[in-house]
Amino acid sequence: MATLVSKSLNWFKVESQARRCFDEAELRQLGESLKVKQLQPVLARPDGMLIAGERRLRAAKIVGLKELLAVVSDEPMSESELRIFQLTENVHRADLKDAEKWHACEELLRLNPQWSNKDLASHLKLSEGTVSKYLAAGKAVPEVQQALEAGEIGITAVYEISRAASEKQAELLALKRNGTSRDDLASHVRRQKQDDAPQVRMKRILCPLASGVSITVSGNELSLDDLIEALGDAQKEARKAREQGLDAKTFSAVMKDKAKKGGA
Repeated sequence: MATLVSKSLNWFKVESQARRCFDEAELRQLGESLKVKQLQPVLARPDGMLIAGERRLRAAKIVGLKELLAVVSDEPMSESELRIFQLTENVHRADLKDAEKWHACEELLRLNPQWSNKDLASHLKLSEGTVSKYLAAGKAVPEVQQALEAGEIGITAVYEISRAASEKQAELLALKRNGTSRDDLASHVRRQKQDDAPQVRMKRILCPLASGVSITVSGNELSLDDLIEALGDAQKEARKAREQGLDAKTFSAVMKDKAKKGGA
């Protein structure tokens, strides 16, 4: 059973939650809005243990409020179930930092050792790819993890860097700090993998498609990664040409001209 009551701020007990960083200016702004009206009550157990609403509690203390509205639930909940509820609620908050979401995902897996990444994604109502990106931070070297914690880089960059060998991640982090784009970072990772592993290379790669169209890519000792990168570049250029209203023949002529000028 759950009841809505007004409780003194001192009544609440707080355990560590997914959120680790709190912006005092934002908390003060939230606190001022709570002074006007508390639109959403916090959630707590009968013993005062806060289930959800730590940010509102902190904001209320900053602006000097004495009480908060709380939904007090006496439904049985183990410590593990409580933690899962808190982490799940927090992962979906837009203002939660990428590093905090990474830690939350890792802790949810620790609390549910039988879960796969797919199970975690299903529980959080997120795509498996999104969950994999957050968990990729665990494969990154400490320097990269620290940059994520500090907010210097986002989880997408961490994901790309984590795909590289540990000894090469610091170099990729330096590139990202110097403004390298996500696509260029991914290209660096692919090139590093090419250097580390022998690949079959060809001067001409023919790709017949089920639609009846055939694509041919030629060059100097092309690998499969080179093919992927070339097709991606060609697709970007073709889309730009379409936006400019060019036809296929004109597009081909423009690309030949660019190639002669060295891609300028």
